[in-house]
Amino acid sequence: MELSNVFWSASLEELKNGYIEESESFTCLLCGEKVEKGIIYPYENRLYEAERYIRIHIENTHHSVFEYLLSMDKKLTGLTDHQKKLLSLFYQGKSDKEIQKELGIGSTSTIRHHRFALKEKERQAKLFLAMMELLKEKDQHAPAFVPVHKTATMIDERYNITQDEQEQIVNKYFSEGVLTKFPNKEKQRLIILREISKQLKLDYHYVEKELNQILKDIYEDYVLIRRYLVDYGFLNRKPDGSSYWRNK
Repeated sequence: MELSNVFWSASLEELKNGYIEESESFTCLLCGEKVEKGIIYPYENRLYEAERYIRIHIENTHHSVFEYLLSMDKKLTGLTDHQKKLLSLFYQGKSDKEIQKELGIGSTSTIRHHRFALKEKERQAKLFLAMMELLKEKDQHAPAFVPVHKTATMIDERYNITQDEQEQIVNKYFSEGVLTKFPNKEKQRLIILREISKQLKLDYHYVEKELNQILKDIYEDYVLIRRYLVDYGFLNRKPDGSSYWRNK
């Protein structure tokens, strides 16, 4: 299962921890790193069991689950840039007076108002989550949507894709692994790009020439595909274009 599917399927407690427990391993929800059970892992002259080590991995690689989640696209979190800044300062343990000075806005009562507004958002989110959980038990006609990948950009109605739609588009535009045509509609392009990204290795950095050859075997206009993969957040690269890697 793709990491995005695992991430969006995780429980609230698993999201807070930043990892899920599987039968033989622990998997980081933030990057996909797996830590096998039954193995002792060394770190800074000490030995750790798997679950403790996955927590160390999260702390060293991602600093904190809170910071990682806060850095996600605002269309995924539902937070404005201002709310993100406030949450970050609250998380750092700063007082209302310190925050008011740092942001240079209103007074400490203004900050308290923002705290109240965020708590209200939390209450609304809890009720909405409960309603959606109850809805799952009754709504037999809900289509299976394809999860939005965590590194998605420009999130809008293009991501309203069911699994049936994805299968139909892939079958329509691919023939034996080769893309016959790059569709004009953005929603269809998104599906095609997701499928192409699966042909790239995770945890591997491609030089441009190597990546170009892989994409050229899929579609003749490999430069176009490479650009769209980056634009849609499936692929990342160094500023000088010397190295490309697939986002998890």
